[in-house]
Amino acid sequence: MAIDFKVYLITDRKQTKVPLAEAVRLALEGGGRAIQLREKDLPIRELLTLSRELRVMTKEYGAKLFINDRVDVAVAIDADGVHLGHQSIPVSAVRNVVGKKMMIGVSTHTLEEARAAESGGADLVTFGPIYETPSKVSFGAPAGLEALRTVTKAVDIPVFALGGIRNRNIGHVLWAGAYGVSTISAIFCAEDIKKAAKNMTEMVQIVDRSICVQCGRR
Repeated sequence: MAIDFKVYLITDRKQTKVPLAEAVRLALEGGGRAIQLREKDLPIRELLTLSRELRVMTKEYGAKLFINDRVDVAVAIDADGVHLGHQSIPVSAVRNVVGKKMMIGVSTHTLEEARAAESGGADLVTFGPIYETPSKVSFGAPAGLEALRTVTKAVDIPVFALGGIRNRNIGHVLWAGAYGVSTISAIFCAEDIKKAAKNMTEMVQIVDRSICVQCGRR
């Protein structure tokens, strides 16, 4: 399944300065075209209600909506995809449930995890943390650009660089082979979410064009 976005935004309502639905709408207005709803501690009824609200919103903007881990919620609201963690049910089991109509993303932190995700039938992976970031401290030291480069060469599905991604280092991760970037705080912690999403989307486009000009080096 084709992945038609380069910036993959992950929610965290505890980091936003406005209600999450409002924050997501601002990100979409800024050009965000893929949202992962990742609110693990929400009670299921609240999660389902929020998911339905974001499903309507993302369709309005022509954006993709992924639900973190909860395959049942993703199916119930007809989401575009589900995103699995390293302790979630296997990719192959999810694929048996959703078939080809839904994309599957997987969070990975090692080359072995990325390869396993691809062999299981994932459509994309996030890989990181690439740089230091508070939300990924539990995963130890940052993987760095060399590990990212190794993973992007080893798998054929899109790899989204995650962890400490900012406009100043987007060029580094894309030149290392990342298909796109994934972030929480760079967008949802921003004072101006719409502007932050616009700036990041434009930066990715600029770097992508530069890489295309010298595509033999990518």
